[in-house]
Amino acid sequence: MTQTLRDPLSKRRLKAWLRLLNVTRQSENHLREFLRVNHATTLPRFDVMAALWRRREGLTMSELSRALLVSNGNATAVVDRLEREGLVLRTPVEKDRRTVQATLTEAGIRQFESMAAAHENEVNTLFHRLDAEDLDQLRAILQKAVAEPE
Repeated sequence: MTQTLRDPLSKRRLKAWLRLLNVTRQSENHLREFLRVNHATTLPRFDVMAALWRRREGLTMSELSRALLVSNGNATAVVDRLEREGLVLRTPVEKDRRTVQATLTEAGIRQFESMAAAHENEVNTLFHRLDAEDLDQLRAILQKAVAEPE
């Protein structure tokens, strides 16, 4: 018999995981729809722009895909569309011309900052029932939850 089966909290931890997953999926679905309806964009596009906004000097396509936990192909497809719309600029890296770095254009920065402010407001609305103490406790619990198992 494994230790998990003898652990009296095992079922409760499983239920907590399922609840966390449910909240995450519902929130993500809501935000996907919010971005689609209010900004005519997708969550993957928003995520790519957010990653590039955080790293103003740009990211290589490999760095971008690692940061977003997606394949190079997925990141490239999103960047292709953003580049066609004038929101992202791709330039070869001087040291290795085979490597391409993506950066937001000025138009991309402006568009992302507008979407990001609305996105933050929508997340705030989604979680409005959580007060400061709730948020502190939730953060502490989640940090504790990702600690390496013994």
